[in-house]
Amino acid sequence: MPARPTAPPARPGSMEDGGWLILLESHPTCSGIPMADGDPATMPAEAPAVSPAVRESLARASRELETATPPEIVRWAADHFGPKLTMATAFGPEGCLILHWIAAVAPQTHVFNLDTGYQFPETLDLRERIRQRYGIDVVLERPELAVPDYEQLHGGPIYRTDPDRCCGDRKLAVIRRVLDRFDAWMSGIRRDQSPDRAAAPIVGWDHKFGVVKVSPLANWTKAMVWDAIVREDVPYNPLHDKGYVSIGCQPCTRAVGADEDERAGRWSGTAKTECGLHSRG
Repeated sequence: MPARPTAPPARPGSMEDGGWLILLESHPTCSGIPMADGDPATMPAEAPAVSPAVRESLARASRELETATPPEIVRWAADHFGPKLTMATAFGPEGCLILHWIAAVAPQTHVFNLDTGYQFPETLDLRERIRQRYGIDVVLERPELAVPDYEQLHGGPIYRTDPDRCCGDRKLAVIRRVLDRFDAWMSGIRRDQSPDRAAAPIVGWDHKFGVVKVSPLANWTKAMVWDAIVREDVPYNPLHDKGYVSIGCQPCTRAVGADEDERAGRWSGTAKTECGLHSRG
């Protein structure tokens, strides 16, 4: 586990002194963009760039937080962004661990799940276990169209023929709508999960959604996550005990072998490796 910092990282600017946080009051919104079941091709790949000063302030905060523990990073985010901070969780092991720490250091934090309509029953059952254990009511954010209407519109399950479109409609459009209300969001990504995530900072500007992104577990490993889950008795999805390492939508997720990459079970048989939430393009 990373060593504790000798002193808490300094706040990188403030609303009062004209620092980078003041820019967050006017971060780009999704006005005019289809919020659900729209064409992902019509959605901007990323929000307008922030100033070099803001970028450097965030980079400095990220460097300072490299030696902080994840609970300290969660507290840092809550202290800086207050009610304008949210967390997105798919109830993976990393997300459940962060929820465990949120309950301890920042229980007021807003948390949501992108409920595509295709999630495993075990995933939704875990949401209730989290609520009972921690008192955290994870908000289910859904697309405009329910699955039957969506599939009727497209002549069947579009995830079979165009998974990028499906993720765009049922995840990306929804998270754009949600993040329009916030200045920062937390995620459970780790650098060692995939090449797309290898350079993820602990704190950085999310070019795609126009908000600050905080990843408390960016410099942790899979082994560190599971050690903490076992040590702290954190609830997790029982599908992990059946060979499902990375769990997303049920039709696009399979169990993996011991010698396979941990994300090999996502969109198996295709070149797709990410839903788009954590990639730049």
